[in-house]
Amino acid sequence: MAEKKRIGILTSGGDCAGLNAVIRAAVFAAVSRGWEIYGIEDGTAGLLDRPIRYQKLTREMFDTTIMRLGGTILGTTNKGNPFKFPMPDGTFKDRTQEIIDGIKELELEAVIAIGGDGSMDILRGLAKRGGFNLVTIPKTMDNDVGKTEISVGFETAVHVATEALDRLQPTAASHDRVMVLEVMGRDAGHVALAAGIAGGADVILIPEISYSTDKIAEKIMSIREQEGRNFALVVVSEAVKTETGGARQVEHYGGKKTYGGIGYYIGDLIAEKTGFETRVTVLGHVLRGSSPIHQDRIVAAAFGVHAVDLVAQGKFDRMVAWSNRSVIDVPIEEAIASYHAVNQDDALVHTARALGICLGD
Repeated sequence: MAEKKRIGILTSGGDCAGLNAVIRAAVFAAVSRGWEIYGIEDGTAGLLDRPIRYQKLTREMFDTTIMRLGGTILGTTNKGNPFKFPMPDGTFKDRTQEIIDGIKELELEAVIAIGGDGSMDILRGLAKRGGFNLVTIPKTMDNDVGKTEISVGFETAVHVATEALDRLQPTAASHDRVMVLEVMGRDAGHVALAAGIAGGADVILIPEISYSTDKIAEKIMSIREQEGRNFALVVVSEAVKTETGGARQVEHYGGKKTYGGIGYYIGDLIAEKTGFETRVTVLGHVLRGSSPIHQDRIVAAAFGVHAVDLVAQGKFDRMVAWSNRSVIDVPIEEAIASYHAVNQDDALVHTARALGICLGD
């Protein structure tokens, strides 16, 4: 073991705003303790390559420009589960030992991993098998990680979606149209719900609440006939299913499928049932690539510092979390076991209904 404490940090899973702010905070906190901190490139992929892809991180590399950048300067990966890694010949191979050997080669006393629930599950399995120390930080624009009120990337995604609604409203009013906005969120409706309220949507559709297109049509007709307004805004989360229960997905090169297309499905049905001109906007990865807004930078900084504090205290197998305006930490196992979906009794669901927003039911 090296004399000076050496820790590693990596980003894993899909990117989002605020990752660089986390890395910066962890670097500052580690260096201030006299530690060395190494950034592992492209998540676990960097540990699979030989030579290992990594870089020593210093404070000089992290001026305030870094925390303004979207994405992650270390790179990330959301494919290739090392427990069942797809090989070129179509077979699968357990490559976990290669990752464990990479961590040992770097002589890391702990690894700080920034990821969502899927990444944390894999990394925890690696840590258990390899016997290395792990601390995790929740990041996902979907905000679906359990045991934390907020994940890095969520606030910026909501901001971008809200801004999109702000821009769609004038053109909707100018052309007497219904505007449908499809947003990411995976299987949780947090982004759609929060942005829909903030952006003055008339209809918000999320995976957790079943809907009827007749109800949606009634809402839009009432806006025209009773309120005398010539436009309507609809927000739909990507994982919302069709009325018959099917998921709309897009197949990419290589066979991978992701959610996408439900906005066009809803838009066509609205046009058919109301007769109103309808247009659809799909934000897609625009939600991921933005510079983080101040809330994400603050949470990211607090999370990065707390993660280093946990390493200093020898508290491992823990996830940093936000609760009641404070930074806490919880067992990783509990966090990944308690998926954070939108509940029917959530405050924002009640708020939306009180504002007269149609949730489709």
